[in-house]
Amino acid sequence: MPLRLIFMGTPDFAVPTLLELVAHGHEIAAVYTRAAKPAGRGMKLQPTPVEQQARRLGIPVLTPSTLKTPEALDEFRAHSADAAVVVAYGMILPQAILDSPPLGCFNLHASLLPRWRGAAPINRAIMAGDAETGVMVMKMDVGLDTGDVAMAERLTITDKMTAADLHDALAPLGAYLMVRAMGALERGKLQLTKQSEHGVTYAAKIDKAEARIDWNKPAHAVLRHIHGLSPFPGAWCEIVTDGEPARVKILRCELAKGAGAPGAVQDDRLAIACGEGAIRIIELQRAGKAPMKAADFLRGTPLKLPARLA
Repeated sequence: MPLRLIFMGTPDFAVPTLLELVAHGHEIAAVYTRAAKPAGRGMKLQPTPVEQQARRLGIPVLTPSTLKTPEALDEFRAHSADAAVVVAYGMILPQAILDSPPLGCFNLHASLLPRWRGAAPINRAIMAGDAETGVMVMKMDVGLDTGDVAMAERLTITDKMTAADLHDALAPLGAYLMVRAMGALERGKLQLTKQSEHGVTYAAKIDKAEARIDWNKPAHAVLRHIHGLSPFPGAWCEIVTDGEPARVKILRCELAKGAGAPGAVQDDRLAIACGEGAIRIIELQRAGKAPMKAADFLRGTPLKLPARLA
């Protein structure tokens, strides 16, 4: 029989998993998500992507501010779920909640654990220059992404991938993996393996203070830094010419031929020298403006050599 599940998730990344679980016949007793927040020009309350989908599907939605009270535990237990599925929920689950469903709570994590436990595994994998990443389903415990792993899927990270690209590739892959895992759990065939104690790294939340580009680094490191922060918060620098420095975010780039002083503009197609080698800017964004291709930017902001980025 299909499982009766509680689904806990918040952002776009979690939506494909919710939809796939429903499509494969599992009963979603309730959806837990974060509370709506003000957004947009009018600062109207904006429900999370998961809440929007859950309401469209007619699934009850809960947005508790804490799960640590007896009342929250009683409400959770009242759903009589076989298991809980957690995808980027954004709230710590206390031990009493983890122990409540008879089959356990299962988390979808966007890395190859134990590498990149924590809040920003997609960004950190790109920024670190990793050649691959993936998604894993683990049975949750009270540690930070330390639970036993049930299933995994791997994915190559190319130098063309931004954080948005990798997010969009991993989300459906993770949905497929969680459906497989819940199918195995339903049949009593889900096998769990303890995580290795070796190779543990932590994916700290992205701090805007680390977004400034360091042109003294090698070109590949600069490229991965830019792509790992694209589109948000966006790696940034200043264009220095005869006038006032202009701040821009660089959203997409590629490796290029060239050498020179770090940050120096090499040609009229926005090749920029790094500590070793060079990158070419493909897409960027001026403060307060929409993203644009480099060619469009240059038409409105022609650069006279020797311009540089700082």
